[in-house]
Amino acid sequence: MTVTLAAGSASGAPPEPEPVDATLSTSKGERVQLARWRGKPVILFYEDKDSTTLNAPLKAELFARGRERGLLQSAFVVAVANLEKYDFFPAREIALSYVRDEEKKAGVPILVDLKGTLGLAPWKLPTKTSTVMLLDAEGTPVFRHSGRMKPEEQDRFFTVLSQLVGQDLTAEREPESHP
Repeated sequence: MTVTLAAGSASGAPPEPEPVDATLSTSKGERVQLARWRGKPVILFYEDKDSTTLNAPLKAELFARGRERGLLQSAFVVAVANLEKYDFFPAREIALSYVRDEEKKAGVPILVDLKGTLGLAPWKLPTKTSTVMLLDAEGTPVFRHSGRMKPEEQDRFFTVLSQLVGQDLTAEREPESHP
């Protein structure tokens, strides 16, 4: 008789997280693997067109803290647009054009998920909201949040990110004064 444990080990412990990868596309159609960004921690944003503003405060705070502390080179930021529902002619080209415009504004490359790849195993990310993930330098997920982040969830995000980059990003920034 063979016994297979679907999840966990003989001791009942959950399986150790493992590095994850996926093949997506750039907005110009080049196929790329997420593993391309290994070697540094990765901050991954996965959003459909209706959820790009859900975590705008986190994005603004992330870039502000990164600039303020000179840490913008300490981690990769990878944005992924879920365009699964636009994977037909002519909507696909219109959506890709929009993504290219957003890349210029944000100054960050935006990958596109035309097939719903990150909604499938092993990722299983919700496809109709904003998901923020932190992956360590080897590509192992260490933090995941879907939906709008509350302040305490943002605090946890910055605590985990601080551990990954080896510098404290948790302290609140001083409000900027405007003359």
